[in-house]
Amino acid sequence: MSSDGSNHDTYFSAFLLKWFDENARRLPWHSRDPYHIWLAEVMLQQTQVETVIPYYERFLKAYPTLADCANAPLADVLKLWEGLGYYRRARHLHETAQTVLREHGGVFPTSVAALLRLKGIGRYTAGAIASIAYDVRAAVLDGNVMRVLARYDDLDADIRQAHVQRQLWARAEALLPSERVGAHNQALMQLGQLVCTPRTPNCAACPLRTQCKAHARGTQAVRPVKAKRAPTPHYDVVAGVIRRQDGRLLIAQRRNEGLLGGLWEFAGGKVEAGETHAQALQRELAEELGVRVAVGALCVRVKHAFTHFKITLHAYHCTYLGALPPYDAPQALQVQAWQWVDEEELARYSFGKADRAIISALLEEKSRFC
Repeated sequence: MSSDGSNHDTYFSAFLLKWFDENARRLPWHSRDPYHIWLAEVMLQQTQVETVIPYYERFLKAYPTLADCANAPLADVLKLWEGLGYYRRARHLHETAQTVLREHGGVFPTSVAALLRLKGIGRYTAGAIASIAYDVRAAVLDGNVMRVLARYDDLDADIRQAHVQRQLWARAEALLPSERVGAHNQALMQLGQLVCTPRTPNCAACPLRTQCKAHARGTQAVRPVKAKRAPTPHYDVVAGVIRRQDGRLLIAQRRNEGLLGGLWEFAGGKVEAGETHAQALQRELAEELGVRVAVGALCVRVKHAFTHFKITLHAYHCTYLGALPPYDAPQALQVQAWQWVDEEELARYSFGKADRAIISALLEEKSRFC
């Protein structure tokens, strides 16, 4: 993984920085403010730049300072995050803002080691904050940077392997300049985003092409090497649009820990082997909320992909029949909270993407009969 002793690396950062000075994208988070940098880096995790920009701008308008974010209710932060996905990021962001305000006087620490002690900040994000905000000599390694380095060195090893990741981190650190470290890191990330793209890289526009081993050998199309992933599992899931006699709907709040923690949902769960959808839904609602329902017609079917699995969500209209003995009302048995709401009130709560599709189907049904 190391240089071969030639002038392979001599002008790496100089060429990169010259290109960046001439081609840097004007993005709203190009700032030396660590709060702005941190917010952008958290939002950009596994999310495209174009998707992030409006969320970033809305978030800063609502919470222009770290203290504003720290003092906001978590429910409000989650609502503002709604649609951006990976909601654990929002919970960690809120917690970290409170920690920085309480323990660091509202100012992010400057060292990578101190940043790594904050919730939701890993090695990449710590390096980005330290280098861009404070020009600390710290490397970054995200998917874009890994792709650039793998092509630059014509790396023929699987970049998902742990020992290769360690080599790539060491390589990124070795290539850091003595000055303008933050600009160097931003340039490297932008080069991967705009030029050294996953498919059909624009080598003619690359400032590193004269040094790039993959370009010289014609292997850029097969770099980086990634082993094929196992097939993504799929699950059938059911949810109940539970309505009581006065027309109000029963919604539940997921527990903070776990998938989509803290968000609201139409309760339900995974269909087990041998169960019909109605049986699965009745079992799940009894386990989660301690309620009995009559399962009616299908409301909507939604396909949705999470990071490591896919689901088909089948949402059914349900009539509330009452609580299971010994209860006289729904219970938070396997959920954090529950609430009866009018359809108009649903917009006040934060839901995941699949549940928002259910709400859209309900509103569409309502408009057809009005």
